[in-house]
Amino acid sequence: MDIERINENTLKLAISYNDIEERGFTKDEIWYNRDKGEELFWVMMDELNDDQFEINGPLWIQVVAKEVGLELTVTVVSNPGDFFNEAPFDASNKDGQFGNLFDHESIADMKAEFAEEEAVLLEEIVFELAQFDDMIPLAASISESFDAINELYVMDDQYYLYIDLRSLSDIDQQQDYLSPIREFSTPSKKTIHLLQEYGKVIMEVDSFKLTREFF
Repeated sequence: MDIERINENTLKLAISYNDIEERGFTKDEIWYNRDKGEELFWVMMDELNDDQFEINGPLWIQVVAKEVGLELTVTVVSNPGDFFNEAPFDASNKDGQFGNLFDHESIADMKAEFAEEEAVLLEEIVFELAQFDDMIPLAASISESFDAINELYVMDDQYYLYIDLRSLSDIDQQQDYLSPIREFSTPSKKTIHLLQEYGKVIMEVDSFKLTREFF
C-alpha cells in the first residue's frame, strides 16, 4: 500500500487488487459487500502509524477505481457542510455508522448529480438511454469536432453511453457538449467499471461517429 501525505488533514492511499487479496478480501466483496468494504478500510487505516495520520474527527473518503486497484483520499473534516452536504463518516464508530465506502452507485450518483446540476469539471460520465433509437438524434446533435472517447454499452437490455471527458479540460466546453446529450438521455448511477465487467460494448471509441455512419 502506498501512502502520500497531501496536507495536515488529508492522506492519499493507493492499494492494488493483489494487495487487497493478500489482506483477505476479493474485488467483488469490496464493491458489493458494505461490511467487507468498511472492514478493508479499517485494515488499511490500522496499518498507518499514529504519526502518519491522526483521526481526531469525522472523515470524508473519496474512492477512485483504477485499473490495478483503488485510490482513496481520506480527509479529517472540520466543516462537514463543505462536502456535498452529506454527513461524513464517523471515525469513532467502526460498527454501523459508516456509509457504503465502496458503493460504486453512490459514487456514480454524486457524479451524475453534479453533471446535471453543477458546472464542475468531470473526468467521465455515464448516461442512460430510454431506447437505442434515441442514440440516432443524439449522435446527430453532437458536433463532429467532438473527439472525446464515447462508447455505447448494453446491460440487462438497457443501453448506456459512456463518455471519457479527460481530453476536455475546460468546464464550459464540457457543458456545451453535455447539454445536447442530456436532451436524449439521463445521467446514470452505473459506472464504466460495472459496464465493462457485466455489460457488453456495442460501439467502441466513437459511438457518435459510428451511429452517424450506419444509421
